[in-house]
Amino acid sequence: MPRSTDPLVIGHVIGDVLEPFTSCVSLRVIYDNCSEVINCCELRPSQIVNQPRVEVGGDEFRTFYTLVMVDPDAPSPGNPIQREYLHWLVTNIPATTGVGYGQEIVSYESPRPTAGIHRIVFVLFRQLRRQTVQAPGWRQNFNTRDFAEIYNLGLPVAAVYFNCKRGNETSGSGMRRL
Repeated sequence: MPRSTDPLVIGHVIGDVLEPFTSCVSLRVIYDNCSEVINCCELRPSQIVNQPRVEVGGDEFRTFYTLVMVDPDAPSPGNPIQREYLHWLVTNIPATTGVGYGQEIVSYESPRPTAGIHRIVFVLFRQLRRQTVQAPGWRQNFNTRDFAEIYNLGLPVAAVYFNCKRGNETSGSGMRRL
């Protein structure tokens, strides 16, 4: 069987966070107008302090989306007992706009890894209609799959992730070590 070249599969986002899906809507995540999130890229905690600009594609302005941002490696990749840590949750984002037009359910919290290389995952779901979503009681142990099932979101329509580690650690490849 041929190996996948999909970075979401290689980085184990498919499997650890999401079921396999087909991306069909554009999703751009840009930090401080210069650092665009590209699958497998590496961003330092100092680059992601501020909430990113998120642009959602789509064709129909009356279609709404939900954005979930999680860290499946909290508190450490070797012992992810808080998997998934919820960093941000925005619903009712109209197509062809950004998160600023949606409803922020859980405010942005900048990732601050304390050990190892963490994958920070942005997942976009198409909603069936505008809907009310309840904020979870806590950020740790959020489950993207369960959330999607509870709110009848189906499979994602887009996802992107980056790697992040403590500011004083270095590596040459930017790829997550497994």
